[in-house]
Amino acid sequence: MDVSVVIPVYRDRQALERMLKALEALDPRPSEVIVVDGGSEPEIEALCAGAGFRYLASRACRGEQMDRGARAAANELLWFLHADNTPRPDSISVIRAHMAEGIVGGWFRFVFESERRWQARFLAFLINLRARVGTPYGDQGLFMRRDAYRQAGGFPPRALFEEPPLVKRLRKSGRFGPVPAAVGVSARRWKRDGWFRRSLRNRLLALAYILRRSPEDLAQRYFRRG
Repeated sequence: MDVSVVIPVYRDRQALERMLKALEALDPRPSEVIVVDGGSEPEIEALCAGAGFRYLASRACRGEQMDRGARAAANELLWFLHADNTPRPDSISVIRAHMAEGIVGGWFRFVFESERRWQARFLAFLINLRARVGTPYGDQGLFMRRDAYRQAGGFPPRALFEEPPLVKRLRKSGRFGPVPAAVGVSARRWKRDGWFRRSLRNRLLALAYILRRSPEDLAQRYFRRG
């Protein structure tokens, strides 16, 4: 089962450079990598050209970017990563073994990359618990069959909380669960904003979403800080 990796970016050149190195270390390698740029930056386009990856320009809307990449993908398996992710070298083997059981798709365990402090371990535990009982988010390396993605309607054109509608439909269509492996996530935003302050802010935004606040209004609040 060949894998297409889809990566939405927006002013993420440095993070994408680190991500590309991690993708080069994958064994086996994905047969297709699609970078969908919401900032239309020539530097990112040149970076993709040098790495042999497909580059697509888009407006800055993460859900729309990921959907555009998914619809352009040629392979039967879709794997969505964020520029802040660091996938492990055996990730594709893990995905293939998971999918061989007739599963719709799944996600990876969240770990903060190169962070050993207790705050990182504690927050990662809570994030992984939330993913099991609630919704896994995009930085956990969501993957799925392309036909299941299309049948579920794909990602909605939202800049924030684009995952819950898709995950809900995928769970209705079959087994959608975690793999026994992790994907690294950069801690740079948590270090900048404060470990618990950022997590509390994210949970308050999630609560507002559950209470049916507009995702567009919440996105404006979220991206105001980055």
